[in-house]
Amino acid sequence: MTVKRVGIIGVGEIGRAIVTGLRHGDDRGPEVLLSPRGARTAAELAERYQDVRVCADNQEVVDGSELVIIALRRQDWREALTGLHVPDDRVVVNVVPGVGTGELRRVLATDAAVTHAIPLPTVRERRCLTVVHPSHPDADALFERLGGALPVADEVALSVLSALTSTQTTHYAFLTTLVSWAVDQGIPAGDADRFVRGIYQDVGRSLGDGTRSLERLAAEHETPGGSNERIRTSWFDQANSGALRTALDGLVGDLRTGHR
Repeated sequence: MTVKRVGIIGVGEIGRAIVTGLRHGDDRGPEVLLSPRGARTAAELAERYQDVRVCADNQEVVDGSELVIIALRRQDWREALTGLHVPDDRVVVNVVPGVGTGELRRVLATDAAVTHAIPLPTVRERRCLTVVHPSHPDADALFERLGGALPVADEVALSVLSALTSTQTTHYAFLTTLVSWAVDQGIPAGDADRFVRGIYQDVGRSLGDGTRSLERLAAEHETPGGSNERIRTSWFDQANSGALRTALDGLVGDLRTGHR
């Protein structure tokens, strides 16, 4: 990675994760300039890490950076960026969900290189494959450093993969339901919580084996006529699967509208 100064406008969960990932282990990484938006988090990061500092405003972040990450909330980004001057030699990485490259470029009124990325919070541990479009060598190098970059061909593909990231809290809600059910059957809450976490931590480890397809992993965890098959076929049936697909179809449609 050749970029020596990275700016982040909007220091929320993703901004924090990117800074933490850049400083993971003994790696000092590039200098990081933070906007005052998310002041408490920005101040904590600047105190914790060397060569991370908080700027007076967003313009100072842009002026001092080679690559600028826009990590604002969707409802805030337009107001926060209006009037900002972005020189054409900067690289802008947009991580605001549902805001297309064309729309962002119009607001910034710049000819700078603009790319869209979908980093997840696990970039803090460099365990996140980040989708990028369009590919740009500096943006790709940044996310390779944070766990891997996945350049995609167009904004349609970007929207599809973005929609998949929106299933994470559903998974946590599923696990919460398992714990709640066990508690209803008389299992102490702490025991139920630890047991469910243990089951799905093992699932997570098995996903790290890229030599086995998801279908194969499912088959290896399921005995014909057994209890796993019973729950899958009686609960996650075609209607349930279809409802999930319908929800994803609706979400990706909204995301594609945002990219126009």
